[in-house]
Amino acid sequence: MSDSAGVVAVGGDLHPDTLLRAYQSGIFPWPHPGLPLLWFCPPRRGVLEFSRLHIPRSLAQAQRRAAFRFTIDRAFREVISACARACRPGQGGTWITQEMVGAYCELHRLGRAHSVEAWTGERLVGGIYGVDAGGAFSGESMFYLEPNASKLALLHLVEHLSSRGLGWMDIQMVTPHMKALGAAELPRDAFLKKLAKTLSSGLQLF
Repeated sequence: MSDSAGVVAVGGDLHPDTLLRAYQSGIFPWPHPGLPLLWFCPPRRGVLEFSRLHIPRSLAQAQRRAAFRFTIDRAFREVISACARACRPGQGGTWITQEMVGAYCELHRLGRAHSVEAWTGERLVGGIYGVDAGGAFSGESMFYLEPNASKLALLHLVEHLSSRGLGWMDIQMVTPHMKALGAAELPRDAFLKKLAKTLSSGLQLF
């Protein structure tokens, strides 16, 4: 996605009410250095339908063998901070600025942002965080320090959300990893209709 594709607003703040209204409207912030805060709703949106989830054989084997312990919301700040530090191919920096960390930690305090953690003993080795917009979930970022830790944390999150009645999650953009798991793109209008329908169901995800 080019930097300008899907920009729907410029400026504003990261107050919890602003963030929640944005996610409920299918919009997310994506800071760019040297520019006012940019808000995006891409023309094509990545989604992971749980009914179409594909677990590659190698990941299924890792899932059976892995000794990770998974928790939910035990270490939100540590997860988002680790995501901010993670090296990502093709990116010279991170969009998870300290202002973003503070804003999402406040959302977490209010029960609207959540994390899944993967542990080896008491060492945090992977995780994922995202936003519950009120019955629909948007995944934001993942990190890992041991092979497959973030992928298995994602599978733990999918299992949790499925148990609460949710059938899909917003992943914003389809990466090669997410495509291998069965993720696909929806046109913006189709995504927004799907989001509105899901929010109207009033699911309690956490």
